[in-house]
Amino acid sequence: MELQKNDLVTVKIEDMSHDGEGVGKLEGFPLFVKDTVIGDVAEVKILKLKKNYGYARLTELKEPSPDRVEPPCPLSRRCGGCQLQAMSYEKQLEFKRNKVQNHLSRIGGLTDVVVLPVIGMESPWRYRNKAQIPVGYDREGRLISGFYAGRTHAIIDQEDCLLGNEKNSRIMEIVKGFLKENKIAAYQEESHKGLLRHVLIRTAAATGEVMVCLVINGKKFPQAEKLTEALKVVPGVTSISLNVNMERTNVILGKEQINLYGPGYITDKIGEISYRISPQSFFQVNPAQTRILYETALEYAQLTGLEQVWDLYCGTGTISLFLAQKADFVRGVEIVPAAVENARDNAELNGIKNAEFFTGRAEEVLPRMVRENQAKADVIVVDPPRKGCEESLLETMVNMEPERIVYVSCDSATLARDLKYLSAKGYAVERVQPVDMFPMTVGVEVVCLLSKLKSDKR
Repeated sequence: MELQKNDLVTVKIEDMSHDGEGVGKLEGFPLFVKDTVIGDVAEVKILKLKKNYGYARLTELKEPSPDRVEPPCPLSRRCGGCQLQAMSYEKQLEFKRNKVQNHLSRIGGLTDVVVLPVIGMESPWRYRNKAQIPVGYDREGRLISGFYAGRTHAIIDQEDCLLGNEKNSRIMEIVKGFLKENKIAAYQEESHKGLLRHVLIRTAAATGEVMVCLVINGKKFPQAEKLTEALKVVPGVTSISLNVNMERTNVILGKEQINLYGPGYITDKIGEISYRISPQSFFQVNPAQTRILYETALEYAQLTGLEQVWDLYCGTGTISLFLAQKADFVRGVEIVPAAVENARDNAELNGIKNAEFFTGRAEEVLPRMVRENQAKADVIVVDPPRKGCEESLLETMVNMEPERIVYVSCDSATLARDLKYLSAKGYAVERVQPVDMFPMTVGVEVVCLLSKLKSDKR
């Protein structure tokens, strides 16, 4: 069968890509089809053909999958935020487990490692404690806000995201009303004109405190005091600020922060540990599942109170402080200076004295501490960004010979690559536990326990 662009063909979806697209095959030729789920029989239109695969668009659902559900959000197909709303939640968890298992096998060569069932949520909605909402205009010049369509910067006007807090829509209603009333322009990427770029909203699950941060293409916001008074009416709003970002960039936050109201942070808790969260702090977006994630990491660390622990890519000290409850001493490393300040503040806030934090790249700080201070580690915890760990860091970790390595990952592909390296250097992958931090999306966090082989002769 010779396929051509714009052909209409019928295909059964047999698998899903790691980006959440359905995958069907025509005489062995894979087609990636957005908005389909495993088990669908669909008529699709060919959009693009490569040598070994192609892309197609769903035109008609001939036979829906038994795992297909009606997405609660009417914008789920257009919005880029969710990829899996049309799939039953049970099937989503199965998909994520298979995704991790396939990566470990195919990339890591770890064919004998069994991935545990994904720990899901009882209610997989309204879990996000953070929203970064772009503001702009539609083709008719109407002020809109919402979320970007998939793989674009076209704003889908969205009043209330079902993954976010209900207060977000009230806050956006006030902000947009204020812009219209005072003739303040929203930012336009093409011309680099207009003032308001994004509205960042963070909500603390434990305390109910709400932060509103307006990201602006300028140094001042007209009548900021008046808007502050309007936003203070929303229950829980305790922090309001401006963030200055005048660069032509897709990065949301700039470096300069201007406080308008409140302490400049909100306070949340995970377990018994309190955390101060500023607009630029990294903090997991799903507090309920974060507790499970961190408790799993703590369990895997198997701390008795005697261990020296290094926490690499520690952010604001979220995992470090959890570990400090049961370790002798924890040392965290993070490249973002503001995050390190937050980590130190959070340690002081909780009266934790057995933790210290270093600013810099983990790939540079840890080797230097080994070289200059003969740093030791009984346990190393690593929670890198999506790109995973640089091999030089993995080499340093191995040379330190910790008894256990706890690897927390947000990308199972780079996790598999790094586990392959560590497995070849004398560490056995003992447990792999996925946690569903991001229901309705393809994202999944994973906690892995690696133990040093006793027979290792390095």
